[in-house]
Amino acid sequence: MVDLYPPTSPYDTGFLDTGDGNRIYYEQLGNPEGKPALSVHGGPGSGAPQRPTKAWDPECYRVIRYDQRNCGRSTPHAGDPSADMSLNTTQHLIDDMERLREHLGIERWLLNGASWGSTLVLAYAQQHPGRVSEVVIQAVTTTRRSETDWLYRGAGRFHPEAWDRFRGGVPEDERDGDLLAAYARLMENPHRAIREKAAADWLAWEDAVISNEPNGVPGMYSSREVDARIAFVRICAHFFSNGAWLEEDQLLRNAHRLAGIPAVLVHGRHDMGSPVQTAWELAKAWPDARLYIIEDSGHAGSDAMHQAVRAAIEEFKKW
Repeated sequence: MVDLYPPTSPYDTGFLDTGDGNRIYYEQLGNPEGKPALSVHGGPGSGAPQRPTKAWDPECYRVIRYDQRNCGRSTPHAGDPSADMSLNTTQHLIDDMERLREHLGIERWLLNGASWGSTLVLAYAQQHPGRVSEVVIQAVTTTRRSETDWLYRGAGRFHPEAWDRFRGGVPEDERDGDLLAAYARLMENPHRAIREKAAADWLAWEDAVISNEPNGVPGMYSSREVDARIAFVRICAHFFSNGAWLEEDQLLRNAHRLAGIPAVLVHGRHDMGSPVQTAWELAKAWPDARLYIIEDSGHAGSDAMHQAVRAAIEEFKKW
């Protein structure tokens, strides 16, 4: 894959005080006078990339990257058991995005996200459509319970031995119940060894799901350092066991609120964790969105997926 632009590092960094004890790390890259674009990371709990960007035209775009609550460089970190997870919900994250927009003096911005980031982009855009100029999302999810049930249960049909180990990671009397809630409880345990093991068991399952995809990378999820693994799984289990505080089908049902916002949706045909059905349903409900299904890609992406995303970013760089 040929990089479109030379590596671009931040020209500005800072922390946004949310007023409830959280501090959100953010950084800006590119042209301070350029078209604003917010990059929304996945997970939830992955944190923003800590490397230069090569996808955005540094002459045309003002790119903002940030770490969502309790992960990356934002504080308090979910690796610390004293971090209050009740202050981390989808609505909190939407409010943080809007607070960040106001803090930076931005009127409207392009939103880009992948996986969980696509869910958060959709949720924000449906609450604040007038603040969104365009949307580019890949690995489309809406975090319906049916989607997370597939990822953490249904996909076990393809990896029964790995799913049995995942199921075996919770107490025996909880293995036939809500596995996500059981893991969420383990991740709140005061004993670090218990949290570390639960995080390792969860991430081993995530690795298994992606292992047979085109471009699947061994240890893709579990290769993080220990505190980042704990934070990632703690936040994921917290969100997914609560249905991300979204009504089932909410983001699809309210897609009409996105009318007039141009969008590009990019999804891998072989995405084992997030089957293409959700992207298809969203595209049907959102007339202003174009869906590109990438035949050689799964959740891990591919050169063709990156090229489709970059083409959309290039298209939308004009004011």
